[in-house]
Amino acid sequence: QPPVLASGLASDDRHCLIRVAYTRVYMTLLTRGAGAARYSAHVPTTLLEKALIGSSSAVRALADPRQARLVGVVGETTGGAALHRLHRRMERHPVGRTVLQDRPLITSETLHAETLRAMPAGSLGAEYGAFLARHSFDPDERTAVHFVDDPELAYVMTRYRQVHDLWHVLYGLPPTFAGEVALKWLEAAQTGLPMCAAGALAGGVRLTAAQRRAVVRSVLPWAARHALRGPDLMSVYYEREMGRPIDELRAELRVELLPRTIK
Repeated sequence: QPPVLASGLASDDRHCLIRVAYTRVYMTLLTRGAGAARYSAHVPTTLLEKALIGSSSAVRALADPRQARLVGVVGETTGGAALHRLHRRMERHPVGRTVLQDRPLITSETLHAETLRAMPAGSLGAEYGAFLARHSFDPDERTAVHFVDDPELAYVMTRYRQVHDLWHVLYGLPPTFAGEVALKWLEAAQTGLPMCAAGALAGGVRLTAAQRRAVVRSVLPWAARHALRGPDLMSVYYEREMGRPIDELRAELRVELLPRTIK
């Protein structure tokens, strides 16, 4: 006969109730997140579904890091904690708070190619427009966010994606393997998104031995310096800075450029 506890339940019954309670908590965690869509592109998923989607996308993205859609899915399914931190940081910053309130979008409609071409030579807008034209990039090609449940955090992820090419321009980094790896390390330090560090590591495999040494010697310390005392790149209202000379903006933001030999 099992011993009877002070509460009147036998010890076996108490253990059974504890197991039931843990099972309920576990199932709640697995099923949390499903439900009605909360914004236009939202695909409601449970935590278990996010884990399955994220892991399968990660495997395929490691095989081909150029698959931006897969890399994006990994970011959405693994970046919840980082997005919360980014959102809180932007809310504390006066410009970041305005960005969150206005929710500006960088598209071919909001920043016309003709408008960018007409901007003063050497301005952020002119340099950004030249970058897009030179590499045949289209800001509308950025994939929509689907698997982030909170609409506020979904916008933060959207903003991060849409300013990616602007960071290329701001830091003078070409969209080569070396340039992308350097920018991914900077993004990892700036955002804390796990997929940024994973992308930098995966892309680093494709670099030459000399380039990998340069990453360790120069890129990682550079990214760490920006994380510790650099600007909050997510709290810049880039749309309002398009007409400014890019060197002036770099000086204000304390942007440190990498040596050309690393790019």
